[in-house]
Amino acid sequence: MARPLRIQYRDAYYHVTCRGNDRRSIYREDSDRGLFLEKLKASLEIYGVALHAYVLMGNHFHLLVQTPKANLSEFMRHFNIAYTGAYNRRHKRVGHLYQGRYKAILVEGDIYLLELSRYLHLNPIRIKPHKGKGFAEQRRVLEKYRWSSLRGYLKASERESWVNYDEVLGQVGGSRSRYRQFIDEGIEKGYDTPWENLKGQVVLGREEFVRKLKGKTNGKASSREQPSMKVLEAVSPDEVLKKVSRALGVKAEELVGKRPARRDYRGLVMEMMYRHGRMGQREIGRRIGGLDCSTVSRERKRLREKMAVDRELNRLVQKTERGLSESLSG
Repeated sequence: MARPLRIQYRDAYYHVTCRGNDRRSIYREDSDRGLFLEKLKASLEIYGVALHAYVLMGNHFHLLVQTPKANLSEFMRHFNIAYTGAYNRRHKRVGHLYQGRYKAILVEGDIYLLELSRYLHLNPIRIKPHKGKGFAEQRRVLEKYRWSSLRGYLKASERESWVNYDEVLGQVGGSRSRYRQFIDEGIEKGYDTPWENLKGQVVLGREEFVRKLKGKTNGKASSREQPSMKVLEAVSPDEVLKKVSRALGVKAEELVGKRPARRDYRGLVMEMMYRHGRMGQREIGRRIGGLDCSTVSRERKRLREKMAVDRELNRLVQKTERGLSESLSG
């Protein structure tokens, strides 16, 4: 089974998350959350990793970290083993606590660090019973939530010595009041999730950022990670459209727009732009003809479901896939 590509270099930023086995809780009580933070703090110190934001949820956690020593894998291995071992000893249990490997997304910090910090900090009000509450109630929930770094962003007196606040706050002029406004805007007006711009499930950044990453892998990807190397390659949207139209035997203009002649064909274009064009769903929607990202997501899902029962459609997808793969290798 292919693994997500792990790209490590000095001062890289990552959004890291890990879920409990079978989506079960990874804490039984608040003392476990305290233990989790204790092990996290120690691991940050041992490996010289900077923590910019965190939030502990019931069955998972989110971290926003920076690795001056290019050692994310070593840091996460140590931290997860340390907490799992301590948790198991405390509760007299054995076995895995987490569901597989942690997930790490490489982030272009200058562009997404501030937005990701808000995404993490708003997690507690995205779940029941807080999701449907009004602005004032949701704000109170966040201010009282003990298990995130938000309190230190809102009040200097709540700072934790092992959290680096300065870089995120620097993007709002170093002002905690402006950061509070930023959080309030997210609660009251909503916000665009950064994941709509995610490329290949492993990189959140602009095209220039992704191109620079190609020189940082140094051919070190394992055989199981090699399929994920495609995220560092891309076919232009025009080339995707050209290859798909050639494979299907139709004109390119028939594949775009809000009401195309063949819905399946348009879905195929979307899927190939996502797989080989290194494009987020919002960008695909704009390129296809002014569609929103939810429509793109829905149409891609519909295509995959239909492929499971339609042999001819499956054959066309494979034919198009081969043509685009040749573009990458050629």
